[in-house]
Amino acid sequence: MLKHSQRSNILIRWSIYTVLIVMAVYYLIPFFIMLMTSLKSMADIRSGSLLSLPKNIDFSAWFRAWNSACASIACEGVRPYFFNSIKIVVPSVLISTAIGALNGYIFSHWKFKGSDICFTALLVGCFIPFQIIILPMAQLLGKVGLSNSYWGLVLVHVIYGIAGTTLFFRNYYTNIPAELLNAAKVDGAHFFTIFFKILLPLSGPIITVTVIWQFTQIWNDFLFGVIFSSADTQPITVALNNLVNVSMGEKEYNVHMAAAIIAAIPTLLVYVLAGKYFVRGLTAGSVKG
Repeated sequence: MLKHSQRSNILIRWSIYTVLIVMAVYYLIPFFIMLMTSLKSMADIRSGSLLSLPKNIDFSAWFRAWNSACASIACEGVRPYFFNSIKIVVPSVLISTAIGALNGYIFSHWKFKGSDICFTALLVGCFIPFQIIILPMAQLLGKVGLSNSYWGLVLVHVIYGIAGTTLFFRNYYTNIPAELLNAAKVDGAHFFTIFFKILLPLSGPIITVTVIWQFTQIWNDFLFGVIFSSADTQPITVALNNLVNVSMGEKEYNVHMAAAIIAAIPTLLVYVLAGKYFVRGLTAGSVKG
């Protein structure tokens, strides 16, 4: 009976492994095709198939995608747009995370009359489609003089991201015992002392979750980038679209694939380096409503 049970466990385990391997291969095939295509010459691409390996590994497409591919009138590669995205993403993530932490603190431990209604109204922002806020946001940016600027895009992403970051921090802080904060109040700690000296040191997991979430959302954004930017402030997602659709003559698929991988590298690095903290943070604080 024991041997039969062991055989069943081994069979189940190998079945799970097989399914996981098949799913992993299925999801990795597009990336494999992109990588192999980026390392081929155009003659190699025309003579081979999508899944064929390059006859000679050629990095010229990567250098061309970074330095000289035509993503606009000026053929200067995706390099300036890559740094445009960094200029937009870094302040957007930092500001929206800081505001979300403060809001989460208030909605979890400093409730006021009508706070639940305010929190519910704020949550609506998580489910509003991008397209609905385009017109009022354009009017707002025009009135404050931030149209087509880096800080205009930062403002757009901060406003749209506050609802999500507040939800993350509010759910995480709800799990922190109120007795801990009450004891601090008895000892004379005020609002910001409790926030900076008690809550923030305990917020590592949820800060990691929020930063990864916001970084991914903002880096991959195309709609806001194409609407609220000028030629000098476009993010890399817009440049990637221009590179593929605006280029004349023969389509340089190797350059397009290299540019797409360059655009994906930051988010891949974030998930590879901090992926385990993302899962840990979600399970630590975002399960309690």
